Amino acid sequence: MTHRLLLLLRRDLALLLGGGRRGATVLPVLFFLAVAMLYPFAVGPDAPLLARTGGGVIWVAALLAAILPLDRLIEPDLELGVFDQLALRGVAEEAVLAVRVFAHWIAFGPPLMLAALPASALLGLDGPSLRVVELGLLAGTPGLAALGVTVAALTAGLKGGAALAGLLVIPLAVPLLIFGAGSLAPGGESGVALTAAVSLVLLAIAPFAGAAAVRSARG
Repeated sequence: MTHRLLLLLRRDLALLLGGGRRGATVLPVLFFLAVAMLYPFAVGPDAPLLARTGGGVIWVAALLAAILPLDRLIEPDLELGVFDQLALRGVAEEAVLAVRVFAHWIAFGPPLMLAALPASALLGLDGPSLRVVELGLLAGTPGLAALGVTVAALTAGLKGGAALAGLLVIPLAVPLLIFGAGSLAPGGESGVALTAAVSLVLLAIAPFAGAAAVRSARG
């Protein structure tokens, strides 16, 4: 079973990172940087304002960037019968979804954390603020990945599922944004820990909720 899961992880990473039909890792990063570049033009060259609001902008950009690949996480494999083939080989949907969450996080989480370095310079964040942002993204992006895979599974097979998935993810991700962006506010030292706690809850729920949705779509 472990060998099969490792092969599945390798396949998912190849699809998400290798430029195939679902390989769109560069697009979320470019979108993330585009938001960081355009925001200073929208609010003007007010350095204190940019420094105060820059962390929140990075979190909103990370959420929007995480939404971009939702239509490629579950729907293609459902259409191709990949889940049926894995079930015949004794691989539970819960294990498949857990691997998919990890692969999705690898595909967009670390790249966004690297992209936050130039984004912080564009937004005028100082060193301590950047450190908090990076810690928050490290704690929060796994939760965004879990939430994205779960919602993608829930909307797979539905007409207009991609648009519906985006609409569902945004309100469900609000706690992550509140705690992640709030960690930059005065007295928000516990924000990163709360972000990590929300992420852990989402990671615990995602394989089971996603698997139930996939089984329902297969039936």
